[in-house]
Amino acid sequence: MNEYRGKHAPSSPWPVSSRAAVPVRRGRHLKKRRVRRFWAVFSALILLLILAYPLIEARILTVDKVIIHADDLPWDANHLRIVYLSDIHWGYWFSDGDLSRLLNKVNSLRPDLVLFGGDYATDYDSAVQFFRRLPNLARIHARYGIYGVLGETDYGESPDDRTILTEYMANADVTPLINQTVPVYIGSGTVYIAGLDDSSAGKPDLKSVSAALKPSDFVILLSHNPSVIPSAQQTQDGSGSLGWFDLGLFGHTHGGQMMFFDSLLGIADDVQQRYRSGWLTENRVSLLISRGVGTSVFPGRLFCSPQIHLIEMTSD
Repeated sequence: MNEYRGKHAPSSPWPVSSRAAVPVRRGRHLKKRRVRRFWAVFSALILLLILAYPLIEARILTVDKVIIHADDLPWDANHLRIVYLSDIHWGYWFSDGDLSRLLNKVNSLRPDLVLFGGDYATDYDSAVQFFRRLPNLARIHARYGIYGVLGETDYGESPDDRTILTEYMANADVTPLINQTVPVYIGSGTVYIAGLDDSSAGKPDLKSVSAALKPSDFVILLSHNPSVIPSAQQTQDGSGSLGWFDLGLFGHTHGGQMMFFDSLLGIADDVQQRYRSGWLTENRVSLLISRGVGTSVFPGRLFCSPQIHLIEMTSD
């Protein structure tokens, strides 16, 4: 005898219930959730990359290589290799390891001259520590010497502080130039390096650095701040002539450091837009405003990678 299933019970097993379609709808919703989750994760990764990229770019050091013809260059100095670097800002965001790799990179370029453009660390005390550590990290090999000027972050509160810092520079084989012009003897020829004091923290004296020079001399002007360029071009040498220097090397601006956001950082607001970054030629003089090596205010760079420069001078 068949078991009684109730008045409304079907006589056959439940073939398809009203809930049979639920798994189909649930699968569709799961698929949509997976798609939404994928795009959420993808968007988060893109946002993270955008936020992290300036920190990554600040670690990508580039080498700017140029060849410059100069009529005044002594024949013995033909193909002179100059390595120029500025604004290292050694400290919390630029470690000893970073500095060691930087110096090894400089040595790999086989320089004849190495020139520093100032702002070695984040303040006076760390600038002293920079030069105390420098000989222990890596010796710079340059055939005709290493020279450097000071930037605004390198200054202490008294003249005695500057004396102490320049002594440490000399102990690290870096000749400090503060409103001085020095001859560099290369064979039977001479190249002159004129180093200016910083224009914002010190007192640049263009007359003293140009007074003993002649129009026929080959002169490299080394200054941290490019705001001195107009005044330098209007200064006369010892014979009363303009155009007393052949190559000008500057830093300070970091090239803006963060493209599109440089005004927010307020780096080098004292410098004209014309002298913010790159190579210029004015009055037949080659001028370089370097993007520098380190960072300040914010430890990142955006479309403005750090750089050092290999400049080959030729009279050919």
